[in-house]
Amino acid sequence: MKIIIANKSHASYAEIICNTIEESAKVRGTGIARRTPEYIINKMEKGNAVIALDDEKFAGFCYIETWSHDKYVANSGLIVHPDYRNHGLAKEIKKVIFEHSRTKYPEAKIFGITTGLAVMKINYELGYQPVTFSELTDDETFWKGCQTCKNYDILTRTERKMCLCTGMLYDPEKKKELKKIEKPKSKFNDKAFQRLKHIKQTLFYKKEKLEK
Repeated sequence: MKIIIANKSHASYAEIICNTIEESAKVRGTGIARRTPEYIINKMEKGNAVIALDDEKFAGFCYIETWSHDKYVANSGLIVHPDYRNHGLAKEIKKVIFEHSRTKYPEAKIFGITTGLAVMKINYELGYQPVTFSELTDDETFWKGCQTCKNYDILTRTERKMCLCTGMLYDPEKKKELKKIEKPKSKFNDKAFQRLKHIKQTLFYKKEKLEK
């Protein structure tokens, strides 16, 4: 297995990448927008993606999005082919795309929003911290991407301040400060994140029922 920076020579994998992302979204019940092969190829040609290959067989993929004139970066479209899941490949891909993002955009803040505890844990281990949505990019293009999610009404009801997703951010400047202080890193508390998610669900769904 190799995880490498994708380039135009990997364009032939674009279709299977798109199909795998779409099928995974259907299984999870999320409203993620379908990527087109042309979009994926564009990321490859710009050197803004990584691909995992088992010899010549597609195993996984992830790409970089930039926002607010490269001040913010998101690692998006993380996907692992069903044949290679539950072996830690997603974590390895995430590490490679994260380091690639830091190398290519050293001053950028790297962020993401997710409801998945596994992704939250990986992000936390990489140095991300939970933040409010106000600390993320205010680029309208990014937030428009949430329109296909089934929870988009929650995001709009709260004036984009809160949703079932948790915002996470890696700030290179804050990391420099923490290194100077040499503050020990605490362990990821998945139970705390589960409680937070449950509170959000109870709060928003209860409000939704009352409005009906």
